[in-house]
Amino acid sequence: MKHHRKRRWPHALAWVALAALILTTAAHLATKPPPMPSFAAVRADWRPSEAWLYDRDGRLLDSERVDFQRRRLAWVALKDISPAVRTAVIQSEDRRFWSHGGVDWLAVASAVRARLTRDARANRSRGASTLAMQLAAFLDPGLAQPGQRDWRAKLRQMRAAQYLADAWTHEQMLEAYLNLVPLRGEAQGIGAGAAGLFGKPPADLNRIDAALFAGLLPSPGAGADAIARRACRIAATSDCAAIRAAAATLVSGEHAARTDPGLAPHLAVRLLDKPGKRVATTIDRRIQTAAIVALRRQLAALGSDRVRDGAVVVLNNATGDVLAYVGGVGLQSTAAQVDGANARRQAGSTLKPHLYAQVIEHGWLTAASILDDSPVQLDTASGLYVPKNYDRSFKGPVSVRHALAASLNVPAVRALVIDDVQQFRDRLWALGYHGLVEDGEYYGFSLALGSAEVSLVEQANAFRTLANHGRHAPIRFTPGEKPERARQIVSPAAAFIVGDILADAAARTDAFGADSALRLPFWAAAKTGTSKGMRDNWCIGWSDRFTVAVWVGNLEGDSMRAVSGTSGAAPVWRDVMLALHAGRPGKPPAMPAGVEARPITLPGTREPPRREFFLVGTAQTEMTAAPATARRPRITSPVSGSVYALDPDIPPDRQRIAVTVSGSLAGYRLILDKKPLGDADAGPQIMPRPGSHMLALVDPGGRTIDRIRFTVR
Repeated sequence: MKHHRKRRWPHALAWVALAALILTTAAHLATKPPPMPSFAAVRADWRPSEAWLYDRDGRLLDSERVDFQRRRLAWVALKDISPAVRTAVIQSEDRRFWSHGGVDWLAVASAVRARLTRDARANRSRGASTLAMQLAAFLDPGLAQPGQRDWRAKLRQMRAAQYLADAWTHEQMLEAYLNLVPLRGEAQGIGAGAAGLFGKPPADLNRIDAALFAGLLPSPGAGADAIARRACRIAATSDCAAIRAAAATLVSGEHAARTDPGLAPHLAVRLLDKPGKRVATTIDRRIQTAAIVALRRQLAALGSDRVRDGAVVVLNNATGDVLAYVGGVGLQSTAAQVDGANARRQAGSTLKPHLYAQVIEHGWLTAASILDDSPVQLDTASGLYVPKNYDRSFKGPVSVRHALAASLNVPAVRALVIDDVQQFRDRLWALGYHGLVEDGEYYGFSLALGSAEVSLVEQANAFRTLANHGRHAPIRFTPGEKPERARQIVSPAAAFIVGDILADAAARTDAFGADSALRLPFWAAAKTGTSKGMRDNWCIGWSDRFTVAVWVGNLEGDSMRAVSGTSGAAPVWRDVMLALHAGRPGKPPAMPAGVEARPITLPGTREPPRREFFLVGTAQTEMTAAPATARRPRITSPVSGSVYALDPDIPPDRQRIAVTVSGSLAGYRLILDKKPLGDADAGPQIMPRPGSHMLALVDPGGRTIDRIRFTVR
């Protein structure tokens, strides 16, 4: 019987060994970790969540968040991380990091003992989780999913850590850990953490910063007191006052606002579209800052109840480089994300210089030509167009110089009648106003007063064309853009004359005063504009080197209150111009070929004798308004297309329509519906009858000189 039992033992041992093998194999398979990538692959796959915008000298202007899953900056090499941080993290997270092979078995034993003995102090530690184990969980989040705290999940994580320790160096594991570790808020990695939490690059973190950084790791969302207590233990100091103060600052988010200069957020949105992208621009950070300061100061002075938004663009005349691009400055804006520099707004009077340049270029008007600033009504396809001046008054006969410098509306409309709406629209398109997609008939005569919508960038480059003697070329935002060949859009002579008018402080005195914001201590040309309903206020001008364009208004479209051309945008334009020319004033342009200067008198106007510039062959020594006897007679009232309504409360025989005719009228007669109405100079009146009526003016020989149609209802 004993011999029989002895024979059974080998069989039992074999079965035990087989069972153990099966269990070991099953446990091995059950705890098989996911494949771990190589260090090179992890670093190559790293994608920052940000893209960066730099000025022309390589200084950071702005950054743009492109990936919104995590906030990550560029990968930081271990050599670029403060040694204090490395020491603090290893001391707090994995003291034997440099000596173990991914798993700290002493820490494992200690953790098991603590669990078995229910040691409360264990709650204050990270247990046996080494940096390699945490790194494995960063690389494969499945190793640290919520609820997976059983022995199987822990063994998988430990085996993955052992693989990393075999395949990677300890330096590589520490570098990857510090770049992948999740931190407070959306920040991930030492790059975003150092910048957002401490306002420093990783290399500049000091001992207190390092202790706080390590103190964040167990619970990044903890409050300032908890972080400070951990940091004090890590720093091994009893004097924790400085650490507590630093922890409070860290939690407040104060440093996060300092890491991004935020100098060109709208341009960043325009140019940055891929994570990790770095774009060098033509922006000059000094000029950008000066423009921001000037705009912010002016908006604050005006008050948000009057105007909330503004934008500034500064161009280098010679190169087309955009030196400043301010799409807005926030403050009390209700649409701060909208790019005010690229938004299309009604142009107001800012298109007038281009109109006068065109008619001067064609020789149809000169700077001394007389235009009649008096009431006018124009018959258009959409009805009567009755332009009025900004101040609702009329100046009578004025020269083109005075009309443009003082920004008078009625003379501008008369100039457009002399020109042609379609021709003017085509000129504006050639100057880069590519929002004008309709033909001239669509815009009508109101185009002279800026009824079309344009952007500040378009405005700046169109005025830069005048600064460059009529040569137009695209602007550029990045130095790598190949400059396009300039095209001659405006004649150099016309561009010079218009520039001289816009730089003439005396000519604009009636409208803007003798010492307005447009007057600088050096040569500069400028034009202001205000759109219909006081929604937009512009000031665009140039010196010999720079073009500055400013817009202020409300991006949501509501009207400004008590803000004019010289009180809204012009002060910003002035401040930026002065900053640009500090130490080097602007110089007046040289008179180009094709221009001559002549003394001239203007009898019949309020303008004194002066020296005037003319295209060669168009000069005069005296300019005066044509006398009434020299003007072709025409019917001025009723205006063609007028519609009159009879008032039922007034007897019909008491209602009349007065007829007025301009010019020398001796011998001229009026014909109403083919029946004589009377002599044109007798001031006849029409008894209105319902229906459509034709009124004609005939000369002594019976020829029809003018004809209008009106309707009575």
